[in-house]
Amino acid sequence: MPGSNRGWRRWSTRNSARGHRMIFSRFRTLGILGCLALLLIPVIAPADEITVFAGSASQPPLEELAAAWRQQTGNRVILHFGGSGTMLNQIRLTGAGDLYIPGSPDFLSKAQRFRLLDPGAKILAYLLPAIIVPKGNPAKISGLNDLARPGLRVGMADPEGVCVGLYGVELLAFNHLLEKVRPNLVGMVESCAKAAAMIPLGQVDAVLGWREFGSWNPAASEVILLQPEQIPRIAYIPAAVIRTSTRKQAAGDFLQFLTGPEGAAVFARWGYITAEADIRLLAPRAKLGGEYLLPGDWQ
Repeated sequence: MPGSNRGWRRWSTRNSARGHRMIFSRFRTLGILGCLALLLIPVIAPADEITVFAGSASQPPLEELAAAWRQQTGNRVILHFGGSGTMLNQIRLTGAGDLYIPGSPDFLSKAQRFRLLDPGAKILAYLLPAIIVPKGNPAKISGLNDLARPGLRVGMADPEGVCVGLYGVELLAFNHLLEKVRPNLVGMVESCAKAAAMIPLGQVDAVLGWREFGSWNPAASEVILLQPEQIPRIAYIPAAVIRTSTRKQAAGDFLQFLTGPEGAAVFARWGYITAEADIRLLAPRAKLGGEYLLPGDWQ
């Protein structure tokens, strides 16, 4: 019956199209679910790849040493730089990372109180507070007392989260200059790198920084050393394996490389002092390491 065949064909065509749409819809759903599943799979880093959270006081030599380590071993080192306090908070919040390298022992002590680190921290290099000025010293700054001069712009890092800012407050307080210099302070930047950059950017007349900043950009800056008796405390750059690290062997190997002859040579090339006896020549009576607590009105 011709009419019946036409009806069957219409019914068959409609149902075939409906079936294709259902099959396509199922495949599309499966595809979306598959993509979501891939996104939810954790990205597994190579076994010998490590992550370092570091204060930017050590940035230039660490970048060079991480590149050398990869060239020698094939193992990548992922570097995160910022204020030592910010890096510490990243470790606390995420539980991630393999090495913590703050810019001073103050933040190492904080990390140890939070039980974030394995014992056995190593010293990579020493740091000395100093005044950094633009090349040629246009403001004619000769020493610490000059920073209290009316109208002078003095750059400093945030003392709550940055090692060099904390040492800056301690230095001024030790020399009874804190309230005199405080009106001149500008910036309060978030890392050592940003503090050092204030000089070549022309934002300030002087920076209370590390002596080592002068070697970061020698074409644009120079260092005014302090009188030895003005320095209350010498800093050092410590490094320790993070307690929750899943790559402790690789982290320990890289740490050994940093403290070995090649690591010391790279730090020295960037103007850092790596021997305690040498840093003592610049501040023989200063305390080494320890921790400074900010005055209440700075917290």
